[in-house]
Amino acid sequence: MKTLLIAESREGRLLDTTYELFGAAAKLKAETVLFLAGTETGLPSYAGTLYLADAKIYGEYNPDLHKNMILQVIEKENPDYVVFLHSSYGRDLAPRIAASLRIAQVSEVIDIVDGTFELTCCNARMHRSVQTTTSKTVLTIQPGAFSPIRPGGAHLIQAMQTDAVTSIEFAGYEPAEPEGIDLGKSEIIISAGRGIGTKENTEVIWNLAKTVGGEVGASRPVVDAGWIEHSRQIGSTGQTISPKLYIACGISGAIQHLAGIKNSGYIVAINKDREAPIGEVSDVLVVADVMQFLPALTEKLAGR
Repeated sequence: MKTLLIAESREGRLLDTTYELFGAAAKLKAETVLFLAGTETGLPSYAGTLYLADAKIYGEYNPDLHKNMILQVIEKENPDYVVFLHSSYGRDLAPRIAASLRIAQVSEVIDIVDGTFELTCCNARMHRSVQTTTSKTVLTIQPGAFSPIRPGGAHLIQAMQTDAVTSIEFAGYEPAEPEGIDLGKSEIIISAGRGIGTKENTEVIWNLAKTVGGEVGASRPVVDAGWIEHSRQIGSTGQTISPKLYIACGISGAIQHLAGIKNSGYIVAINKDREAPIGEVSDVLVVADVMQFLPALTEKLAGR
């Protein structure tokens, strides 16, 4: 079995999330080849065949040109799977490949078990498992869902070319307008999850944050419910953070949220469910009722 992994670079630098593609390939128990639109100064650590499209010629993103070159690699390598990150690049390019080849596409994969793909549904409250029936499959994987693997070694570069015609010109990247607080600069973050129960209960989150000199964050369900403003949402659809201390209060640990906190220095989770997924990534899991534990913790810390 073989996978074609589609790596990504931005402004000449390989994205670290590229190595999560190798984690997905390991789950598929498949050998790998790699495609990258980039430069020779920003190549991955990878002992295998790397199909390199010169970004100085073809841009770091151009759907017409990149699709044509990826289709060339597919014809040559005949992979069983073509795997993208579920990024703006992958979300745009993956369906173009699937439609061109008339093969199945499965998006936002969070796990792979014996050839079955696990996805979230119902706002990440449920999971579903799917299988495909086409000879090849295009996948996009949820950032943070697969453990990164750095294969190491020296790669064999195959330079890619295309004479495809395009009317698209890559103009560059435009940073998002700042909205609310930038949690990426915070050293301590106290986050509220659905487990706190009500909007009124967010007061205990704010009290603890004030006591320890931290900021308040939130999971997507809390933001969707209107309990805390959107600018404080953490996860793949919110902010990615790297505090020294992250305290998750009543957060179960959906893949999308875990993707946003994976760079935290120390994670403390408070949850009534000792089997909550967030316990797997936490340094400390406190099995307790958030509404009983947090006021007691705040009082203790305030009296230091």
